[in-house]
Amino acid sequence: MEQWNSFLETVGENLTFLAVVFLIAAGLIGLAYGLERMIAHKSGVAYQKLSVRKMAVIGMMAAIAMILMWFEFPLPFLAPPFYELDFSEVPVMICGFLYGPVAGVLVELVKIILKVLIKGTSTAFVGDFANFAVGCSLVIPAAAWYQGKKNKKNAVIAMVLGTAVMTVFGTLFNGVYLLPKFAQLYGMPLDQLIAMGTAINGGIHNIVTFVIIAVAPINLVKGAAVTVIVTMIYKPVSRAMHRIP
Repeated sequence: MEQWNSFLETVGENLTFLAVVFLIAAGLIGLAYGLERMIAHKSGVAYQKLSVRKMAVIGMMAAIAMILMWFEFPLPFLAPPFYELDFSEVPVMICGFLYGPVAGVLVELVKIILKVLIKGTSTAFVGDFANFAVGCSLVIPAAAWYQGKKNKKNAVIAMVLGTAVMTVFGTLFNGVYLLPKFAQLYGMPLDQLIAMGTAINGGIHNIVTFVIIAVAPINLVKGAAVTVIVTMIYKPVSRAMHRIP
């Protein structure tokens, strides 16, 4: 009877997690869509739906982003090893700049689906969900801002804005939901996760200090790196993409 109750509890926990994943993903797509409609209305132009060409580019960028996710590396001087840095947001951001926030979110979504199908997960899917949600918090505001005026200066402002939003959202989301859920689904006490942070920085002694001292800097470093790379390569990539019939 106890085993049956434990099984039902595990199923319930996973179903609850999947429901949260679905609701947040739907909310992020809805937010991106609403921003695109608002930008189109403000600019006095007709809203451009996804064409076959755009969907092909989204698929290509998602495949590149998925490959880049494989080249993850930790920053042991900042955070425990289960936090790793990758550059998969570079093609996500390029697609978002090209076609708007909806395209960026779709690249994020397809990227994660491809990664889980091909490579699986080592974080009980929590890390994959975190990558999607936090990545969207970067691309949605940045892509939406850039659509207002497409020039290099505005691109930098957009990326800085996106990095700021990602840092705040990622820090809060990790502290409130992701870290406790990771501990629960991975079967590791939350105190043990915090202790891994304490071993790196003695100032970490609870979940609040963990996300402020470890998680926030990781997001800042990632946002800064993506900003530099996208700023350098976006225009050549954009010109090449527009030459494709």
